[in-house]
Amino acid sequence: MKTFLKEYLSVLRLERNLSENTISSYKNDLTTFLNFLEQKKIDDPSQIIINHITIFFNILYENGLTSTTSARYFSSIKSFFSYLHMNKYIEENPIERFSSPKLSKNLPVVLTVEEINSIINLPDINTKLGLRDKALLELLYACGTRVAEIINLKISDLFFKEEIIRVFGKGSKERIVPIGSSAIHWVEEYLIKSRPLLEKKMKSENFVFLNNRGMKLSRMGVWKMINRYTTESGVKRKVHPHTFRHSFATHLLEGGADLRAVQEMLGHADISTTQIYTHIDRDYIKQIHKEFHPRG
Repeated sequence: MKTFLKEYLSVLRLERNLSENTISSYKNDLTTFLNFLEQKKIDDPSQIIINHITIFFNILYENGLTSTTSARYFSSIKSFFSYLHMNKYIEENPIERFSSPKLSKNLPVVLTVEEINSIINLPDINTKLGLRDKALLELLYACGTRVAEIINLKISDLFFKEEIIRVFGKGSKERIVPIGSSAIHWVEEYLIKSRPLLEKKMKSENFVFLNNRGMKLSRMGVWKMINRYTTESGVKRKVHPHTFRHSFATHLLEGGADLRAVQEMLGHADISTTQIYTHIDRDYIKQIHKEFHPRG
């Protein structure tokens, strides 16, 4: 089974040209599934039946995995089985008879402008890491980037005279995103005063945001940093890097931005993905009506 997985991951990388982050996600999901099959003494994909898939997803639910994570597992396994079936490694595709997990309708957490400011203004800009954190938080909110996009951002992707940055999204798809004057100011401050103190030859390459060892800042590093500032700010909500992206999109739409323009800035292939933020906007409007209408 692990040989089939290795072959499949090579196809994702070489033929489908997926990003390393996406491939890593597939690998983690499928390794978990194959480890489960190994416990069941299954080492041949033709031995897998729908009952095995049902038991696997029941275990996921029992372990408290969210519907979003379960849906991601389903997508990974379905794609893997399709590959096995297409290449005639299996005669029947058992997952075709399995119903996909239902995604919950929970809307993403969106911060108010005041909450965003209370987090962004916390870093101590008189220290090299504090100035880096300030620049990164400003950029996250200004451009609505994914965490993978911001940690992979390179100095050659910054075009401050034109007030834009270049990011590479899912599947290494390139897009151009506007950046505001506040974010430009703080990133420039960081590049002049802080990054040279963090930079180390042969390690830093051309990445914008570096850790204390002079290497590219990690995804976990961004998560821990945001968690610390959120706690210190007193914001009583669960905040992660993607929360800044959700807030970026919602605040644009609340301000009257065109949905298509927001879609382009977020790098969504399908506008239906962007439309979730219009639902958030409607909830905000209903909240305002309830609060201020005499008979709300």
